[in-house]
Amino acid sequence: MTGNPERPGVPTLGEYTAGQLRRLCEVASLDADDARTYADVLVEALGPEAGRRLDLPPSGRTFLSDDHTPVEYSLSFRPDGPPDLRVLLEPGCGTDGLEENGRAGLDAVRGMSRRWGFSTTWLDKLEDLFLPQAPQGPLALWCALELRPGGVPRVKVYLNPAARGADRAAATVREALDRLGHQRAYAALPPGDGHPFFALDLGDWERPRVKVYVRHPGLPATAAGDLSRMPAGPTAAALREFAATAAGSPDARLSGLPVLSCHAFTDPAEARPSGFTLHIPVRDYARHDGEALDRAVALLGRHGMDPAPLLRALPSLTGRRPQDGVGLIAYLALAHQRGWPPRLTVYLSAEAYAVRPPSG
Repeated sequence: MTGNPERPGVPTLGEYTAGQLRRLCEVASLDADDARTYADVLVEALGPEAGRRLDLPPSGRTFLSDDHTPVEYSLSFRPDGPPDLRVLLEPGCGTDGLEENGRAGLDAVRGMSRRWGFSTTWLDKLEDLFLPQAPQGPLALWCALELRPGGVPRVKVYLNPAARGADRAAATVREALDRLGHQRAYAALPPGDGHPFFALDLGDWERPRVKVYVRHPGLPATAAGDLSRMPAGPTAAALREFAATAAGSPDARLSGLPVLSCHAFTDPAEARPSGFTLHIPVRDYARHDGEALDRAVALLGRHGMDPAPLLRALPSLTGRRPQDGVGLIAYLALAHQRGWPPRLTVYLSAEAYAVRPPSG
């Protein structure tokens, strides 16, 4: 970190998160050139907020993280190689209101499309639904980059189904699916308490996905096996075991932050999803990150995945001990997609502004 010339030794948000990302690139076996490229992309996408000193409070209360850092990382593990590194960010952070936030996010994504040569057609079809005038809800647009060798990432966008009002979220999701050709998809979703996100794959994806998230507050770990609607997907027993391990007990009722299920659709001719992911907000069900780390390592081992990159990733983000806070490991997720082996994803917080103290 080079700090800020006005306050020597105080890093900016851009310097801090770019440093974290460069170190995570090494963990994910990306070379130094790619690490520099992606760190620059991150700083550019954060816009003016990247230059804000970290001795100042965050300029906005982003829903993306507990401490309002507009950046989150994730490592997606598979049995046969290094994990894939992803970074989720809010390009419009620091703007004045959700409408301006959404426009800034949209401009950032369209700039990426020109830079990397991908289409935003799906997003353009849905702009009026998710980026209306006077939007409501906790977010406008988030952007995720899956970082690949060669300096050209895959891009995903996350949109807010409650943008036109929470009471219209289901209708907004149904209309969005209809416009993208998935007229039968909504009926395939499991029951839940609303839709926190609607996501799109943009760019160089072998099978681009439309993803619908469903919220499941108060879910018993034993009920996790009932959420998948994917043909030949994960077994109910496997999902229950994952939820019980992530939550810390087979008898756990997840009454804090809600469990999220994600349902991915790739073929409009099919009514049922081709992918399913179960997201457990482990930070609300562990006393500290030491417990969350133990659960993550156990799950990785159970699925034949090497936990060593995760063990290297945590000190690349922070100098604190896992036992000294909770939330560095934010979510654990088990993902199934047709044609691919299961993946386990660990979501990691930047903690640029604050560390949530241990609970209990």
